[in-house]
Amino acid sequence: MMKKQFNRMKQLANQTVGRLIERRMELVRVVSHNTHKKMVSCLQGHIGAEAEKRHKKLPLTALSQAMVEGGTQLGEDSLMGKMMEVCGEVENRLATELMQHELQMEKEVLDPLSQLAEVEIPNILKQRKQLAKLVLDYDSARARWLQATKSIISGTNTQALTAKADLLKEEVDEAMNKVELCKDQLAADMYTFFSKEGDYAHYFITVSSRLQSRQQERKEIISIPSAVSFSGSDSWIEKPAFGTALDDHLKRSGRQIAVPMEACVMMLLETGMKEEGLFRIAAGASKLKKLKAALDCSTSQLEEFYSDPHAVAGALKSYLRELPDPLMTSQLYDEWIQASSVSDPDKRLQALWLVCDKLPKNNRNNLRYLVKFLARLTNKMTPSNMAIVLGPNLLWAKTEGSLAEMAAATSVHVVAIIEPIIQHADWFFPEGRFWPSRDLWAGCGSGPSSLWNRKWSFRTSCSWLKAGHDSNGLLPVQMWSLMFPACL
Repeated sequence: MMKKQFNRMKQLANQTVGRLIERRMELVRVVSHNTHKKMVSCLQGHIGAEAEKRHKKLPLTALSQAMVEGGTQLGEDSLMGKMMEVCGEVENRLATELMQHELQMEKEVLDPLSQLAEVEIPNILKQRKQLAKLVLDYDSARARWLQATKSIISGTNTQALTAKADLLKEEVDEAMNKVELCKDQLAADMYTFFSKEGDYAHYFITVSSRLQSRQQERKEIISIPSAVSFSGSDSWIEKPAFGTALDDHLKRSGRQIAVPMEACVMMLLETGMKEEGLFRIAAGASKLKKLKAALDCSTSQLEEFYSDPHAVAGALKSYLRELPDPLMTSQLYDEWIQASSVSDPDKRLQALWLVCDKLPKNNRNNLRYLVKFLARLTNKMTPSNMAIVLGPNLLWAKTEGSLAEMAAATSVHVVAIIEPIIQHADWFFPEGRFWPSRDLWAGCGSGPSSLWNRKWSFRTSCSWLKAGHDSNGLLPVQMWSLMFPACL
């Protein structure tokens, strides 16, 4: 009974969040539509027309032609005629500048706003209606199945009725599967929309930026001073972490460890340490997409993914693979390969250590964090197998194509690089660890899994992650005392 009440409360909470996002999306759609409509009315050229036709139909172009023709009629000896010709040329240049400005505004602001208001948001809202239809189909199929099961008890032809009930049960399962897939897709699209609201805001920042640029261009044309200034706002715009350069993400978030990496490691420490085939068994595509979108928008509602460590491991692999530059940097690719080719084991380790020491600070901190975690995970996977499944996501050559990159990254050289680093994690990174040692875990029940026994919620974990690290990139001791009071 308590479990049913808990599931019902969880369902109501998810529905409430979904409705809030839907209302937000509808509001954004209306605002975008109205703004697009008013901005189009401000254009002097015809929207969608080619540049030459747009230029010819501008009022400034007609004024320019009239001034030039008037100046020509008055003659070169006339001061008024000369000034009209000069002003006519200025007006023509202003018309060209206006035409270019409107073309850029149409491409960078109007078209994206129209796409957002007329295509992207309506498509997501259509998915909501599709989900409602699928739920009705499921309810109908389930009602037919329940009726069939009741008929078995009171009917005479039990075998036929049982076969019919089995077919209806398959329909119920198929309908339920469609509902779950649609729910995951809808949730992923909603999270993606929520995480990209900063990008949508950038459309209006582009308007201000274009006004500044246009003011400068007009100043150069007509030689008048301009006091208008604008400073870019890329530093405070929240962007998705996946596919973003590591340095940019860390600078924007004010952290030392990438948010997707640390969140995934925290969840794997919680439920994935005893899982077989971690990083090797592929997760469901819809579940993985939903988790990545949730991490991108920094939502704290990640409890459902605790039960699917393979999806969490897949998200971690995707984050590493989607970095514009690999975590171990393509710039040091040749040096990594040369170091791994040293025949003497001790000298090879020393050569790898020297290359590792050349990594940029942010890359080294995050590699250290990941390797320390992988070193704890080797009780279920050998370092060699771990190097094979993670190698393509940590190091590749920048100059090669995508297929060649994957082939090179899975070569014996890359395995020979990753494997000893995992085996000798404390030697490569002696400056500290990111979680307690085995002795420290010993007094804490079953280690990370005891977090739930201590009623450590993921929402608390999120606030803990946001608290940052100390100057060495380590989690503060005070935070460990909150999690493991009996161990410190």
